[in-house]
Parts: sequence; structure tokens; C-alpha cells
Amino acid sequence: MTPTLALACELIRCPSVTPEDAGCQELLGARLAAAGFALTPLRFGAVSNLWAVRGDGGPLLCFAGHTDVVPPGPEADWSHPPFSPRIEDGLLYGRGAADMKGALAAMVTAVESFVAAHPRHPGRIAFLLTSDEEGPATDGTARVVAWLREQRLAPDWCVVGEPSSSTELGDTVRNGRRGSLNGTLRVLGVQGHVAYPERADNPIHRAAPALAALAAEVWDEGTAQFPPTSFQISNLHAGAGVTNVIPGELEALFNFRFSTAVTADELRSRTQAILDEHGLRYTLDWQLSGEPFVTVPGELLTAVTDTIAAAAGRRPELSTGGGTSDGRFIAKLGTQVIELGPINASIHKIDEHVAIADLEQLSAFYRELLGRLLLPGATR
Repeated sequence: MTPTLALACELIRCPSVTPEDAGCQELLGARLAAAGFALTPLRFGAVSNLWAVRGDGGPLLCFAGHTDVVPPGPEADWSHPPFSPRIEDGLLYGRGAADMKGALAAMVTAVESFVAAHPRHPGRIAFLLTSDEEGPATDGTARVVAWLREQRLAPDWCVVGEPSSSTELGDTVRNGRRGSLNGTLRVLGVQGHVAYPERADNPIHRAAPALAALAAEVWDEGTAQFPPTSFQISNLHAGAGVTNVIPGELEALFNFRFSTAVTADELRSRTQAILDEHGLRYTLDWQLSGEPFVTVPGELLTAVTDTIAAAAGRRPELSTGGGTSDGRFIAKLGTQVIELGPINASIHKIDEHVAIADLEQLSAFYRELLGRLLLPGATR
């Protein structure tokens, strides 16, 4: 069993369902300390975080990831227990195999190999680990980034191990993410008997044209890096579950995935203007999950695309699609951020898995990135 596979198996054995770390960071920290990293555990609330750094000065490359996983669901639905790693037909099965304990293992073994070959390497290498990525994401990377700002520490480059690949390892690299803005709309009416509509005010009837207008609105045209902003209603609820009562209230949950072509404030004001145009009585609560960010061509993108091209004979597609990630917090430091990780087809699913060969290749990718960024022009 290779070092990367062995470490991935050890991590999967830790039942680290958000916000529990279940010993993952202690395990990874011991490996990093043995490789010369200085460790700073950062506990915020129920969340375990770890900042580890090696080197005294120069450019800083940070590997970032999360040790927490989503709940496995009914264990009976799994072919084998989700926290008992299973190897079969070249695949490693277990919760977190792809998202993202496999990538964490590949990062650590890549760094161990690099440090063994270059014990006095120029620059600095860091790890930012959290157990609060799959949950509220309030006491995890966001809090560590605030601490880094207080320490006047800002990575030059950050590689997040999120499962970015689609069908082949390295076919997609995420160089940004869209922003996410959630709204909870409550349209107020007057409850009544369906036989006497003149004595009631149906919020469903009132809300329908306004919701249709929101869905039809063109919020922006997108940018060279981002598709146009999308608006989606994710939940709609009204009524008492019977046919003879006009409801007194309707609740709609909706989400914007937005580009850098529009701001969250603009989306809020334009939404409220449309609702007001339709004469609704309503309340509207907002939650901003993350701002959009994008890493433009530069040292990091050049290094990662050249790494994959050299190993796979093709350049990856650069994408800002998908959901959000902790990269949105790290980018606020002015850091160039990309996401490079395993194939994402099985993440959050029963029998989550990753190809063992991909873990080894991913470790090689990370190892090559270290050389390209910290040893430019040198033999790596």
C-alpha cells in the first residue's frame, strides 16, 4: 500500500461528520510536524482548525482543505460501512474518499516528498485545515482567515483540494466560484374560505406574477470568467393542506448564484423593486453565503495548467461553476486561489469512492506544483 493510499484510509476511519474532526487533524498534524512544520491549532466553538507552516520567509504556498464530511446516510445502504475503507477494483470506497480526505492525503505525501528532496527549500509551505466546510462554515476557514489577517499573513497562492475533476483527473480546475445569495420571502395575505374570496386576500395569486417576473429577469450577461447570474426558487409553501381555505401567507425560498458583473446589494435592491412593482405586502430576509471570486491568469494558473499538460498531455478547462467552497474566504486575502482535486461524480453519495491511481497522480500533481512555484528554474 502506497503512503498516499495508507493515509487516505486512516483518515476515512475517522468518523468526522461536520463539525467533528474525529482525530483527522491530529493525525495530519503529526505527519506535518515530522516534516518540519510549526503547528497552530485554532479552536473556534465546536470547530477544529489547524494552521501549519514550514519556512521562514519568501513566497507562501498554502494547501487548504476540510477534514469534515457530510453524514453518510443509512449505513445499510452502503456496500460496506462508510467509515471502514474498502479497496476493490482499483477504487477506494468510504465517506470522504473523494471529498476530500483523498486530496488531503495526496497533499501531505506530496509535501513530504518535496521536503525530503529539498529540506532547505526557498519560500514557505502552509496547510489550512478545518472541520467546518460542509456545515455552516462560520467557525472554520472564515475565522482562520480573520486570524491570518490579524497576524498579517497572506498566502501568495492557495491550492484547495476540492473534487474539481469531471470525468478525468485534472480535466477541470476551478479558478473561481460564483457568489451565493439566499432570500426568504413571506408574502402576506388574508386567510379565508375559498367560497368567499372577496373576504380574503390570496397570497399565492398575488405572488405568482412577481415570482414569474423574478424568474424572467436578466440580471446580467456574465463575464469572460462567469456565466450570467441565475435566480432559482428552491422552495414554495402556503396553505393548511386542505382545499377549502385560502392561505394567509406564502413563503418562498430562492437563491442567486451571481457573477462579478453584479453585486449582492444590487440583487437585493432590484429584487425588492420588482416585488414593490407588484404591490405585495411582504417581508424579505437575506443571507449572503459568499461573494464571487476569480483568479486571473498569473503564476498559479500557469503552474497548474503546465503541470497537468506535462503529465496528461492536455490543458485543463478553467471553470467557475459548481457550488461554493472555502476558497471564497481565502481569496479575500488577495491570494491567488485554485481548486484541484479528484473526480466529483460520487461525492455526497452512497458508496463514495476515488480511483487509487488518481490519488497517486494527484500527489504527483501537487508535488510538481511545489517545484514550479517554489523552485522556478531549478531541477525539481
